[in-house]
Amino acid sequence: MGIVKISDLMHENLRIGSTALSRSINAQAEHWMKIGMLAEIYPALNHQELTRLLMRVERDSGADLAQLLEQPSFTPQGIAQ
Repeated sequence: MGIVKISDLMHENLRIGSTALSRSINAQAEHWMKIGMLAEIYPALNHQELTRLLMRVERDSGADLAQLLEQPSFTPQGIAQ
């Protein structure tokens, strides 16, 4: 666990997002970081596909994305099915 410094505006955005989506501020930040990381890794996927991918990762391994990306069988194909 570490400390990440963010701007006051981003903190306010996190507060609003976390309240709207019934998450803690930390959980909201982590969710946005996961989605952002996946969007950079898989730029061709849309938000719905990224969400499905995130759900698959969580189901299969507890969101250890680094471990999954090292597996040759890990591909985003079929995520939207």
